[in-house]
Formats: sequence, C-alpha cells, structure tokens
Amino acid sequence: MDATTSVLLSSHSSSLGFSLRSNSAAGNRNVSLGHFNKHLASRKSSTSSGFRRDSKPLGSPLRSSFSVKQWVPLLKITRTHLVSPAKCSYSGYTSPDSSLAQPLLGPYKDLSFEKLKRAVFEVSPVRAVKWFVILAALISAAKWTSNVLFSPFFWSFFSMTWMFWPWMVAVSLAGYGLYCFYRHAKGEASILQQLAIVTSVFAWLTLVPPAHFNGFLEGWPIVFFLVYHYFFFFNVSVRKRLYGDYYGRPHDPKWDVNPPNWSRALFCVGVMIGHWLAAFEGPELHLVPGGWSNVWIWILIVVTSLMQYNSTFYLAKYSEKVVVPTSVVQFGPYRWVRHPMYSSTMLLFAAYFVALRAPLSLVFIVAVSLTYYEKKAKMEEGLMIENFGESYLQYMNKVRYKFIPLVF
Repeated sequence: MDATTSVLLSSHSSSLGFSLRSNSAAGNRNVSLGHFNKHLASRKSSTSSGFRRDSKPLGSPLRSSFSVKQWVPLLKITRTHLVSPAKCSYSGYTSPDSSLAQPLLGPYKDLSFEKLKRAVFEVSPVRAVKWFVILAALISAAKWTSNVLFSPFFWSFFSMTWMFWPWMVAVSLAGYGLYCFYRHAKGEASILQQLAIVTSVFAWLTLVPPAHFNGFLEGWPIVFFLVYHYFFFFNVSVRKRLYGDYYGRPHDPKWDVNPPNWSRALFCVGVMIGHWLAAFEGPELHLVPGGWSNVWIWILIVVTSLMQYNSTFYLAKYSEKVVVPTSVVQFGPYRWVRHPMYSSTMLLFAAYFVALRAPLSLVFIVAVSLTYYEKKAKMEEGLMIENFGESYLQYMNKVRYKFIPLVF
C-alpha cells in the first residue's frame, strides 16, 4: 500500500517559500518550511513504489491539499521573487500586529486629541513659517490650476453663490461664541469653547467684512485669519512649554493690570470698526496685486510673529507663573522698546491693513491702539517702579521708546 503525505498551505508558510524532499534511503520523508528550518517526518511504507487511484489526502475544512507520491524521487517547490505568496488561511488566525495588515493606518493608531493639542501648541515660529510657505505654494498652485481648468463664467457664478454663505456661517459662529463667552464668564467653558470664542472674534475681524463687501473670499483675509490664531496663542504655547498645560496659576491679582472696563470696551469696538473700514476702503480682493509685490508683507508677518514670540518667552522666563515678574527684563525685543508685546500687536494690525491696501484705516487703527496701550503701559510701569525701584528707572532711561523705535 502506498503512503501519502499531505501538505496544507496557510498564511504561516515561510515568506521565502517551502520545499519538499524525499529520502528513500533513510526510510522517511522530510517537509521543510523555508527559513523556519522545521521538518515534518513521515514513515515510508515497506511496499513497492507506485500509486493507487483511490489514495486520499488528509482532510481539511477547505478540502485543499497537495499529495506527494512515493514514485516522485524529488519534488521542490519555490516561490518566485516577483510575486508575493498568497495570504490565505483556513485556520482563522489573526496577526497580533494589526498595523502590519494596515500599513497606511499604522502611524495613526495612537493618535489622540491630547497629542494633537500638544503638537499644535508646541509649534515653533520657524516651523510655522516653513508650513506657511508650503501652504502658500500649494494655494498658488491650486489657484493657477483652477484658472486653467475652469472658464471665467464658472468663477463668476461661483462668486455669486458665495454672497449668501458668509452671513449664515458668521451669525451661527457668533451665536455659539456668545454662548461660550457666557460659560467662560461663569468659569465653566472648556478649552474647545474658549477656542470657539477666539475663532468667532477673528472671523468677524478678518473674514466677514471682506466677504460682505466683495461677495467672496480669497487671498489675504484667509491668510490673516490663520495668522491671528497663531499670533494670539503664543502665551498659551509658552505656558505649555514651561508647565506642561495651558492653564494659568493663582497669583497676586495686582499684576493683572487692566484699564477700566469702558476703556477696554471702546478699544474692542475701535478694533472691530477699523477692520470693517479696511474691508470697505480697500480695493476688491481680485484687484489686490499678487506675486512678488507681497513679499515684504510676508516679511512683516514673520518679523511680527518672531517679535511676539520672543517677547512672551523672555517675559515668562523672568517671571513667576508667567504673570509675576521677578526681575527687569532687558533682553530680546526689550532692548529696543519697553513694551514689545503691544508693539507686535499693533504691527500685526498694521500688516493686515497694508495687505488690504487701506491706508486711512491703518492710521485709524494705529491711533486707537496707541491710545489704549499708552494708558495700559503707564499703569504697568507704575507697578514696576513700585516693585523694582531704581532698577526699572535705569531701564527706562536706557530704553526710551515704549512702542516704536526712534518714534514713540
């Protein structure tokens, strides 16, 4: 009687192939599974060689097998290097590493909202500039492609349809922002709700006015909407860098220097009016020059961001709890002006108005900012003199200008 050896294929066959070898002299037959170097032995029958038609392979759930006959002196099966082995198995075995089965989703397996927040708030100015350059290049490429592929008639119709969406989105965002501000006043707002407050304000500063006067959005308003977010979250980024979270620490309230509420309200109203005047005064968005004529505006944005970041970082480095100063800061931007954080804020507003080509609105916003920050700086300097005395007076004599070098 002939003996029959059956080899079952599964997903755990060697990735380098497998081979079957017959050894009639040893009286047994070895089955080698590639680089695992394991052999399955089967005893050879003492009957003469040959084969019977009624020989049956070992059964399997899928009834798929390979029969090896004694009359075959040598049978060797190898896989080609051009085609990967079939990943088939009836055993129901699942690989413990699911990322190998899904290589595209593997890097995002451990992605969480906390890691995403940490990555956003730890972005350095240099990396932000790099990504802004990449984003600008992608936007330019997309705009050029769209102008090539679509006709002007399509864009005219598309612009007309955009006349109605900004109000619906803006009013909804403003309503949610007011609700989040109400929760923030009660001390119940989450981080996302606080972010919604800031986003709704910036939308009504940079997006809604030009969308209202132009009927569509493109170019600088969208850029500055993102820049405003990045700029005004530097203090949160520094707090995360120093303490590991985004929350303020308890401190002496005397260092929370703020003008009266009516003065703060007038300043907020003046900033809002200035941005609306810029959208009204400036030319239509499609008439704003592009290309290399805007390089100096990008340089202004970079200088403004670096100035704000360094001012915040040096102030926090020589402060307790990022609020209470421990010494007079005389490094970084503080070597040129005494209040570089306020200067960078005014410079950011000026960059937006210059980008929209609104010179009269630029004069208005500078006047509003100087009036408000002059009052606030005077209060802060009085507090610094009270705590540091002669040291701060010497600094004031050394750095004579408050906001604008060689001017004011």
